[in-house]
Amino acid sequence: MSTFQNTTAMSIIFLLTGVSGLEVFHTWISIPFCSLYITTLSGNSLILFAIVTQPSLHELMYYFLSMLPTTDIGLSISTLVTMLGIFWFDAREISFNACLSQVFFIQLYIVMESSVLLAMAFDRFVAISNPLRYASILTELKIAQIGIAIITRGH
Repeated sequence: MSTFQNTTAMSIIFLLTGVSGLEVFHTWISIPFCSLYITTLSGNSLILFAIVTQPSLHELMYYFLSMLPTTDIGLSISTLVTMLGIFWFDAREISFNACLSQVFFIQLYIVMESSVLLAMAFDRFVAISNPLRYASILTELKIAQIGIAIITRGH
């Protein structure tokens, strides 16, 4: 058996360039990204706040509606924070583990968002095609199962 005497752990680091050739304008380029980030966070948080605080919105179709801003907030947090770090703080290095986790969360939230849109389309299909049986077809248990399937599909 051979022994590993001189093994070293090497950390892989990626260099992020932002918008190459326009480093002088990174501050100006970051303004639209920052405003979109603030708009996304505040708008989606407002939707979630309205659904949570209004008792009249505690119905089955609003569960799907609350899943959509949740995935949108997660997607914007996982992407725009790194971009703003490049533009504002010149943080051009990202480790392999951070890059891998960021790619995982971007893919997770993209798949979850498309799954939520599919579930919302199914919800509206059932509501339109069988309006009298809507409550018996889509129960809270069924909505919870769909939510677990969305998270599982994302992973």
